[in-house]
Amino acid sequence: MNKEKTSVQHLLSAPVIVAALGYFVDIYDLLLFGIVRVPSLTELGLDEAGVSVQGASILNWQMSGLLIGGVLWGVLGDKKGRLSVLFGSIITYSIANFACGFVQDVTIYKIFRFIAGIGLAGELGAGITLVSESLPKRLRAIGTSVVAGVGLLGAVAAYFTVELFSWRYAYFTGGGLGLLLLILRIGVFESGMFKSMQTFEGLKKGNLASFFTNKDRLKLYLKCIGIGLPTWYVIGILTTFSNEFGKALNITESIKPGLAVMWCYVGLAGGDLLSGIISYYLASRRKAIALFMMFTLVGSIIYLYGGVKSATGLYVMCGWLGFGIGYWAMFVTVAAEQFGTNIRATAATTIPNMVRGTVIGMTTLYAFLKPVVFELNAAAIVGLICFVVGFYCVMTVPETHNRDLNFIEPE
Repeated sequence: MNKEKTSVQHLLSAPVIVAALGYFVDIYDLLLFGIVRVPSLTELGLDEAGVSVQGASILNWQMSGLLIGGVLWGVLGDKKGRLSVLFGSIITYSIANFACGFVQDVTIYKIFRFIAGIGLAGELGAGITLVSESLPKRLRAIGTSVVAGVGLLGAVAAYFTVELFSWRYAYFTGGGLGLLLLILRIGVFESGMFKSMQTFEGLKKGNLASFFTNKDRLKLYLKCIGIGLPTWYVIGILTTFSNEFGKALNITESIKPGLAVMWCYVGLAGGDLLSGIISYYLASRRKAIALFMMFTLVGSIIYLYGGVKSATGLYVMCGWLGFGIGYWAMFVTVAAEQFGTNIRATAATTIPNMVRGTVIGMTTLYAFLKPVVFELNAAAIVGLICFVVGFYCVMTVPETHNRDLNFIEPE
């Protein structure tokens, strides 16, 4: 009974609660453009073709910001501490989201989404690192799943904010939530492992080059990125462009990409909560992730070729796919657990943002293939690449379920 009580206390501790709320705001802002893409660009004067082309371009600018921000915040997280990243990233994306609410021009829109992307890159990696280093190793998977499960509901909040108010007020709300979050951060303490690392003289911290100077470390780093590819294939292709797939499937009802994204993230939140529990009982990160990845693969095939005939059916499949990629938190946890304390924040922050950045390649390949093989087959080809890489990587990375994280990565 005391052990159960202690476990609950750990899972309801300040780092877990604040990281969960922080990720809630992070996801709200990250997915907001996908939800307001059509109404915002339409209001700015673009026709249907322009919405498709410029929407993909703005998404790519945001993802480019995530790539750059992932490196920036990851290195700072190991050099200056996990909390410094959380503060800096929140301020950056809050200001950028306020600015997005005032845009009148597509070019300016791209710039502000790029800046928002930089800010949004720091939240998840720093939060997962802080929680992983604060909880007992038996509770790490469940703790990080709680963070992601609560956080991913930010997409639901974003959708209903847009439904109830204008897309501009949705951006203002995101900026305001970020600033409120800064107040909650005040009571959170720095990771004990990071503090103890400060006593090592001459230790290189946050050295991004260390991932490229050691062959085995580089392979491990790239495999961690590969595990996450199916997640953003689902988000960046199947749900973001769900309106195009609806037409390709001859669905007569108009498909709302924002609603598709929301249902995807409802499923994702549930999957993230369950994946941590499954990992806990299987005593394996790899088995849990492979199970969810297979569920996603089956859902993707049904989505594209299973004969979905209605908008409701398509939204149900988005929920299925979201649940399948609910290993997202587990994937980031695995990335954090693979590397030492001196480069852990760099790994946990850059790896998920590298995955998000691959959306640029996915959307580019999808756009290139569409005129040749049409929407459904183009998406299938992109997905095939992502799943082949994903399964190979998850089956070949080391198991980290019971790993002690209090270690330093050698130079």
